[in-house]
Amino acid sequence: MSAVLALPIACHCSYTPDMSAPLYNTEILRLAASGAQHARLPAPQGSAELRSPVCGSRVTVDVTLGGEGRLHEIGLEVRACALGQASAALMAQHAEGRSAGELAQAAAQLRAMLTGGSYSPDFWPGIEVLARAQDYPARHGAILLPFDAVAQAMQEAHEFRTASAKAGGADAL
Repeated sequence: MSAVLALPIACHCSYTPDMSAPLYNTEILRLAASGAQHARLPAPQGSAELRSPVCGSRVTVDVTLGGEGRLHEIGLEVRACALGQASAALMAQHAEGRSAGELAQAAAQLRAMLTGGSYSPDFWPGIEVLARAQDYPARHGAILLPFDAVAQAMQEAHEFRTASAKAGGADAL
């Protein structure tokens, strides 16, 4: 799979971050610049486009499933601030091969981490870099978008696969 590294670093949010604040550290900016951008898939089995009403960040995730119903291929389009881009990069780095349940659980764990709930600190590799955002609720939407979108796209892909199997379609395989 080829990655397209063409993400803007400019924040599309209504809030202009103080880039010297601890929230926007070197690791966040490195992840954002690394480009979680995987080209949109030409024939996805599931897609989800989510937008944060607070900041206007937008993430679109396309997925295809492998033989065991796990994520086989992912495509992304990310229009978000540095935190949303960093979150998308982390999600994309480790999503392939995971089940819909694992991805939904990761989204729930991230939400718990950001809101001060109970979570397992090792639920996703590298996620601790986003822990500083706990004190910035206006940033939570952009951070959650990629994880919520991949979970929703996986759900759609499973529904597509089930419907295709019932109809006897070749896409069910």
